[in-house]
This record gives sequence, C-alpha cells and structure tokens, in this order.
Amino acid sequence: MTPDAGPTRAADSGPPLVAVVMGSQSDLSVMTGASEVLSRFGVRHDVAILSAHRTPEDMLEFGHEAAGRGLRVIIAGAGGAAHLPGMLASATTLPVVGVPVALENLGGLDSLLSIAQMPRGVPVATMAINGARNAGLLAVRMLALSDPSLASALTDYRRELADQARAQNAELSRGADVPLA
Repeated sequence: MTPDAGPTRAADSGPPLVAVVMGSQSDLSVMTGASEVLSRFGVRHDVAILSAHRTPEDMLEFGHEAAGRGLRVIIAGAGGAAHLPGMLASATTLPVVGVPVALENLGGLDSLLSIAQMPRGVPVATMAINGARNAGLLAVRMLALSDPSLASALTDYRRELADQARAQNAELSRGADVPLA
C-alpha cells in the first residue's frame, strides 16, 4: 500500500526518487524544508504522513515497496519517540535520512537520541534537530553520485553559499549590521 502522498513534487515527469515522510501533520512545518530543497534541485519527490505508531502496517508496507516503486532515498521526520526513520530502515535497503523534530517537551533531544541510537545493522543517517533542509541536501548529494547534472547543480549551489558568505563579510567590514545566516 502506498500512502496518499498527494502530487509528486518537481518539474519533470516520472516516478519520485525521494520520499519525504513524517509521523504527523505537526511535523510538516519542519519537513517542508526537505521538500523545498528537493524542488530547488528539480528532484522528483512525494510528501506523505506515515505514522509508525498509528499506521504501522502501512508504514512497513511502504518500506517494503519503496525500492520497487523507484524510490532511491527516504527522508523520514518524527518527534517524540521518533520511531519512523528506524522502522523504515528496518523494512528497506534504501538509505534513510532521519530528521528529529523538536516537540514542546525536551526540545527534540528525545527524537535525536531515538534516531541516532540505532542498533547495529540498521543504519539511519541522522540530521540535526529540525534539520530537514540538510536532509534534502544529503538526498541530493546521494542522487548526484550517479547524476552529473545534479552534481553540477550542487557545485553551483556551493558557490552561491560562498558568495553569500563573502558578501556578508564585506557588509560587516563596512560596518553594516548584517544578520549572520
């Protein structure tokens, strides 16, 4: 079973290469960052809510079928107990990138530890708390290993970041009040 992921994101046609999944609607404000990065690089992706605790059968089925659907990377975000990334990693051989989502209590530390402390043999690449944008970038880097146009786009992106940092430094040197990003 495939969860109702809504429309595939990104301009070109074909099956999605990345799935951005989250445990609940409350994670969407964080996980949107991954989708925005993937869209910027033109990477086809789906976004879905898939709960490890409320819909475990759907989650396991999604994990088992992910590679067969053409997915190459799964980005999974969750807060609290944050079992979604680890459980998906147990159900697929695809790389899973986990995003700990901060909740009201404990500031996301509980989620970070849950995702980072995976047992031997079931790896999850763990991002910083609320680090969905970097999760999107890591997925792009993984895909760029076999896609020269994505690799080139990443090189351009890194140049943009460097140019922004140099511009901030120039403004700071002139005495301007520059917010550091």
